Amino acid sequence: MNNLNTSKKQQFIGTVVSDKMLKTVVVKVDARKRHFKYKKAYTVSKKYKAHVEDDTYKVGDKVVIESTKPISKDKRFKVVGKA
Repeated sequence: MNNLNTSKKQQFIGTVVSDKMLKTVVVKVDARKRHFKYKKAYTVSKKYKAHVEDDTYKVGDKVVIESTKPISKDKRFKVVGKA
């Protein structure tokens, strides 16, 4: 049986907003929502701390993050690659 991305892990595409920490980047993920009554579309964003082994990602890079077991108090994601 092929293992073609059949993992049940969450994946998000976001933008790196901070790379000042050691082995950690902060990724901002935007989501478009629609108001239930007025049907106006608006953007909701959330920041995630993601683990990265080397300093290859800089501020402004679009990256893919994936959920993983807890690495520290705040880190529950790791960077998979560039989007």
